[in-house]
Parts: sequence; structure tokens; C-alpha cells
Amino acid sequence: MNGKDPSIQPSSAWYSLSAEAVLESLGSGREGLDEAEVKRRLDRFGRNVLPEKKKASPVWLFLRQFASPLIYILLIAAGIEIFYMNKPLDAVVIAAVVFLNAVIGFFQESKAEAAMEALKRMISPKARVRRKGETVQVPASRLVPGDLVLMEAGDRVPADARVIDAVSLVVDESPLTGESAPVEKFSAALPGEVPVADRGNMVHQATTVVGGKGVAVVVATGGNTEVGKISASVQAVKPPPTPLQQNVARLGRYIGIIVLVITAFLVAEGILKGYTFEDMFTVGIAAAVSAIPEGLPVLVTVVLALGMRRMARRNAIIRKLAAVETLGTATIICSDKTGTFTENEMTVREIYVPVRTIEVTGEGYRPEGEFRENGTSVDPLADASLGMALRIGALCNDSAVMVQEGRNIAIGDPTEAALLTIALKAGLSREALEKESPRISELPFQSEKRYMATLHPAAGGGGITYIKGALDRVLAMCRYIYVAGAKREMTPADRQRIEEQNEKMAAGALRVIALAFRECAAPKPELCLQDAESGATFVGLAGMIDPPRQEARKAVADCREAGIKVVMITGDQKLTAVAIARQLGLPEGDVVTGVELEKMTDEELRARAENISVFARVEPLQKLRIVDAYKSRGHVVAMTGDGVNDAPALRAANIGIAMGIKGTDVAKEAADMVLADDNFASIVAAVEEGRVIFDNIKRTVFYLLSTNLGELFTWIGALLIGLPLPVVAVQILWINLVTDGACTVPLGMEPGMRGLLKRSPRETGVTYPAMWGRTVLLAGVMAAGSVWLFAWKLSEGNPDLARTVAFCVLVAFQWANALNARSEKESLLKTGLGGNPWLLGGIALAIALQLAVVYIPPLQTLFYTVPLGAGDWLVIILVSLSVIVADEVRKAIVLWLSPSKCRP
Repeated sequence: MNGKDPSIQPSSAWYSLSAEAVLESLGSGREGLDEAEVKRRLDRFGRNVLPEKKKASPVWLFLRQFASPLIYILLIAAGIEIFYMNKPLDAVVIAAVVFLNAVIGFFQESKAEAAMEALKRMISPKARVRRKGETVQVPASRLVPGDLVLMEAGDRVPADARVIDAVSLVVDESPLTGESAPVEKFSAALPGEVPVADRGNMVHQATTVVGGKGVAVVVATGGNTEVGKISASVQAVKPPPTPLQQNVARLGRYIGIIVLVITAFLVAEGILKGYTFEDMFTVGIAAAVSAIPEGLPVLVTVVLALGMRRMARRNAIIRKLAAVETLGTATIICSDKTGTFTENEMTVREIYVPVRTIEVTGEGYRPEGEFRENGTSVDPLADASLGMALRIGALCNDSAVMVQEGRNIAIGDPTEAALLTIALKAGLSREALEKESPRISELPFQSEKRYMATLHPAAGGGGITYIKGALDRVLAMCRYIYVAGAKREMTPADRQRIEEQNEKMAAGALRVIALAFRECAAPKPELCLQDAESGATFVGLAGMIDPPRQEARKAVADCREAGIKVVMITGDQKLTAVAIARQLGLPEGDVVTGVELEKMTDEELRARAENISVFARVEPLQKLRIVDAYKSRGHVVAMTGDGVNDAPALRAANIGIAMGIKGTDVAKEAADMVLADDNFASIVAAVEEGRVIFDNIKRTVFYLLSTNLGELFTWIGALLIGLPLPVVAVQILWINLVTDGACTVPLGMEPGMRGLLKRSPRETGVTYPAMWGRTVLLAGVMAAGSVWLFAWKLSEGNPDLARTVAFCVLVAFQWANALNARSEKESLLKTGLGGNPWLLGGIALAIALQLAVVYIPPLQTLFYTVPLGAGDWLVIILVSLSVIVADEVRKAIVLWLSPSKCRP
């Protein structure tokens, strides 16, 4: 039916039509659309995205740079300079500096917004669709009416759709309807007028599948969906600032009040010294604007955004800005084993069927390998029990193995892909088996049940249910055992042998899956729990390995050096978990199973938490208790998760981390961060980047505060000893808005010092006593050097030269102090001048601009400067280097007093 235009029905009509009528009306079918038709419909209906708040245009973004109280003050001051003081040149300079500041701010904010947009594109949702009979994964934004969407537990519904097939399909519709209880969905038509909340055969965008699976045909996308109609009000809500942004803004306000008091003192002192009110008015305004770090909140946002982009390059995609500032403080990482510590590429190594153990060769998902017993090759289909085990693994299975770019990859669950692969090694394909014995019904895998069951017609009539899952769960269902193709009662000795074989496999780091079946007289249209959970026949065990990632062991060692405890949480049994933990180099500690955890009180868990290194056979909902236990002991907890039931723990953790490859949409929505590669090493990389970002914020805050205070101290010191003002107002503005601006953002791009992961998680905020002491010390050095040099040059009888020298030495102090700001504890002799080309570029730009102000005649007039000679510059450079010497002495003293705390 491709090529036929979909008939656009009123939204209330889709639920009243049969599934086949909906498909016909939409010009679709059970095989789905082809790519040519999808493209045609995309052109007609547009992308499947909710209406977004209109982005600010570049012009508006530029004009927004002027929306600041301090900029208003400067513009008012420029007006007073023209109309009251008759100083048009000063007014022009003030206006030019304000304009240049706006240009710098525009580029900073544009860069930050571009980084945020790039991150949004990286975490855009995906959808599984059937197109031309094949299941493919596409961006949800490319869905069109008529597309067939495949849904399973954990998926976020990508568009409004009419259900055409449902197997125990349950959807949480609370985001749309407010109804807290999940709703079971069906495919039958509904007669009459039915409100949205009662349309049991419809699924809607932004709701979540919490159980079962189903197929639905898309009927509305983007703004035409139910949630799209209300999205405008949602878009208007502005996200609140992060705690760090709030603290920095508060810091800026407090400093602003202090600076205003000091400025008032400065103006009053100047008037008492004989300066006119007009002179001191301009100086006071310039001093206040220069010293108040009004741009700190914006600067912090820029540093956070740029840091998020760096994290994304290392496969850690930040969804919530607050996570960036929290990552550097993490003290516990609770991580899943499968796919995070391991490769998530399962390979079956052994199959046990009573009473034989068969070794299987081959790697990954390539259907190549042999079945061997005691080193001798065997025919797997010659043994009826082995053949039945392979058959169960292939048919009780929802995954697939596909060839992409010459490589076999798993589509779906890696464990199921491994079972498909071993069946192919024996010459059994699922497609052929399903033609012979098609699936009638199923019980999808759920973490609470820990097994999956599918119902098929039996060869001799009646029905047969195939079961696979965790051994303890499956073995409890079994009354019989399948030996050499014959079923008999299971004895206690049989059960003991199976458990011993399981322990042997698990001790070898194999993940063990049990396989069983249950016969019935006649297949029912619906499979229920009672049909599977008793009277089953045990067939065998499949032992598969998921090798640890090569980089995971190093990442665990890095965490130990960084003062971060790593806890492994897995659904695997205890022996498998212990074997993998040993291979990864996890610290020795207690191993607690889910059953043991269930018996513990919260107080007992809190008391033992510090000594536990592995939680095995844990159910997802138990993760929440683990998070709460560590948080109650004062830890900052990072928790990984991928399933629907992991969402509560992800929300409760200080940093929730979802898997980008195997993670469900629900887990991603609940998380603060998504791992693009599901790799534990990427978590450690993100922690490292979090520390870099926080250090960079501290660097920029220190730099701004120390240089601004240095300027204030210079003016106050000059007035106190009876000197004229060392610099004029326009020079103050130049120092603050141009020289500072050229260095602050590059400092926020510092790549980080050596040994960053050898430090303990941070214990200080953005500002702390040691930083204030350093700030006052270096500000004092800058002020003393500037006033001394000004007084010396003034004594030579050339005020214009003295003022130019004072102006240049204050600027040179900024360049030198930017190098100081790179490290609080490590000597500049160790860090060197390299490592941050952005900072060197910023300093080079500031030098070039300063030379222009000193030597270009029109700028000399505007900024009251005169040309300087080589001797003047030599003195300026030598004096400005005193701030580096002072900081190096301070670092040496601190290192001598407390060497253990002064690692870089």
C-alpha cells in the first residue's frame, strides 16, 4: 500500500477502527513502509519533534549582552561624560569598551549554546521500526504516520500510535493522563466516544512501556500528538540554575556589596585629597565595574557547557547540568557488571546436559566453531538432549544476530544472541525452527521472574513451552529431567549434580542459563504463569563468558588512587561475580547476594556497606536500598542502570548513569548522564573531567578576584600615600573588560593538571580560606608593584609616562597571574608554559591589543598613553614577574608545611 496518502482521521477515530482498517487508512501494512515512502511522508508531515521554544537570533543574543545592571551604569556614565562633563572622548572609549565586551560575551555564549545543542543531538531518542519487513533502529524524529513501531519494556513511546499486536503490553501513562496505575493495552477496536485516558488500544508519545511488548502503527507525530498539543506551556518553563551557579551568583553579589563599600571609600578619599567630584565620579564607576565580578555566573555556565562537550568526546553525555559539578565529588561508584565492566559480547563456552559437558569453540557472534567432548569433536544433533537444549535456546529468544560492516553484532540481548549463535554452529537457524514450530504465545522476561517462556505446537500434537532463565528459578519449576532424549522423574542426586555443575561453571567466570520445557495436552491462545512454573523438565545448562574489558582493570585501579570505592552489582550468581571481580582487581571485601540483602535491615546494611565490594543476584529494585545505605554514610554515590526498574535508584543516586547502548528509554530519562559506549572506563573519564571542570571554575574565580582586588588595592594605596591616581577611568575599563576577558575563558579550558585522579574527592567549594589568603597575597603584590613603579616614574617628572607605565604594569600583572592561576599547588616550573594553547593565545591577543593602545596614535589619545621605550618594558616585565615569584614562594612554603596535601 506504499504510495497511498494516509487518510488523516480525527484523533478520536483511530481507536474505533480495527487494526487492519487503521493500516489500510494509513496506507501501510504488516511489513511496514519502505524508505522512499518514509521520505515522501517526512516531506509532508515534517519531523517527529515537539514544538520547541524559539531560539534567540544572533542579533538578539548580541543585544542580550547589554542587559546587565553594570552595563547600564557604564552607559549612563558615558552620557554624563558627554552632556555634563563635556568629555566626548571618554564617552567614546566607554562605549567602545562596552561594545567590545559585548562581542566577547556574544562569542562565549554562542560557543556554549552550540555545545549544548550538540549534546542534545547526541541523546536524541531512537525507535525500533519495521520497514519493508526488516526491523531497524532509527531516530525517533524520523518516524512518520504509517510506521510500525516495535515496543518492549523500558521503551519510551516515540509517537501517538494505534496498537495492532500486544503481548502483556503495559504502559505507564501518568505523564499524559496523571493516572498512576499502569494500563494494559490491547489491539481490539473500541466503540463510541472514549476519552484519551480510556483508549486502551492507543499509546501516546512520552509515555513508557513498563511490561510486555507490542507493535503499533504511528497515527500522529510531533505537534499533532496529544503531548504535542500541550508542549508549548512546557517549553516556557526555564530550568532552574544548578547549586554551583546559585552559589557563584551569591558570591558575586556579596563581593559586589563589599566592592561598592570600598569604592565609596575610594571616592571619598579622592575628594578629600583634592580631586573634583567629576574626576572621582568616573573613577568610582570604573572601579566598581572593574572590581565587581558580575560576569561570574555567565562564565561558570560557559565553563560547564564547554566541559560537557569534552565529556561527550569521552563518551559521557551529560543530561543535567548539575551532574557536571557533582561528578568530581563522587566517592562511590556502584556499577553493573555486564557490558560496563565486561565487553557485553557473550560467547557460549560450555553446555551441560545430563550427564555430559560439551565444550564449544569460537568467538563472539560468528557462527563458526566446534562441539567437543574430552577434546574430541562431536555431532551436537546426535544427542537428543543436546539438540533439545539448542532448540530451546533458539526458539525461546527475542534477539537477532546481524552482519553489519562485515561484523556479526547482537540486536537485542547479548545472552540471547549467544544462544542463537551456538544453535547456528550446530546448523539450526531460528527461522527454520519457527516455520516448523511457530510461536503461539509467550511470557516475556522480567527481572522479577528471572525467566522467559514461549509456547509452540508440539511435533506429535499438543503444545510445548520452552523456558530459559536463572538456574535457581528454573530448577524450582522442574519435576523431571531429560536424559538421552527421555524424560524421567528428577531425583535429589540429579538436582545435586546440576547444582554442582552450575557452581563449577560459575567459578570459571561463566554466566549460567538453565534450559527446560513443559508439555501440555493442547496449546492455549495465551500462556500464563501457571503453565510454566510447575511440572517442567530440566534439559541443560549453557555456560557463557563475557570477558572483562581490557581498560576496566586500569579504570578500577584509577578509582582506588582517586579515593573512590568501586562496588560491582550484578544479577549473576555469587561465584561468577567473585571470579569477575578478581579479574578486574576489585578490592577484597564481602559478597552479598540479593537473598541476603533482603533479610538485612536498613541499619544492618548501613553498618556493613563499607566492607561490601560485590552484590550478586541482586534485583533492580534492591539497588535503591544500596544507594540509600551509602548516601546515609555521607558518600556521594554514582549508580549505573539500564532497565525500567533501575529508574528509582538512578533518581536517588547523586549521579544516575544510564547505558547508552543497552539502556532503556526509562533509565536514560531518569539518569543524569548517559554512557555512549556502556564502558566503566568512561565513568572514570567523566569523573576526571568533572574534577577538571570544577578546578577550571576555581581557576577563573581566583583569577578574577585576585586581579580585580589588585586593581582596587592599587588605587587605594596610591591615594593613601598621597599619590595621584595611577590610571584613569578608561584604562580601568580596558583592563577589566579586555585583558580579563582574553584570559578568563581560556583558563576555563585548561585540560587539567597531572595526577588529577590521584587526589581524593574534593572537600572545598569554589572559594575557601586558602584561596582567599592566596588572593589577598597576590593582590597585595600586584598593588605594591604597580604603586612603587608609578611613584618611581612620577618622580622623573613625566606624569603621562608614569601613568602609561602604571597602566601597562597592571595589565602585565594580569598576564603573569593567568599563568599562576593554572595550578594552586604545582610550581610553574613543573607545569610549564605549554598544555593550554588557548591561554597562550589569549595572553598573546591581550599583548597585541595592549601594544596597539600604547603605540597607535588615535588609541593613545583615547586611552591617555604615550609610547614606551625598551627600558620601560624591561622594568614592567620584571616587576610583573614578582607576582609569579610570590606565588612560587607560597607554593614552596605550603609544600614544606604539608607535603601530603600538595599533590597536584
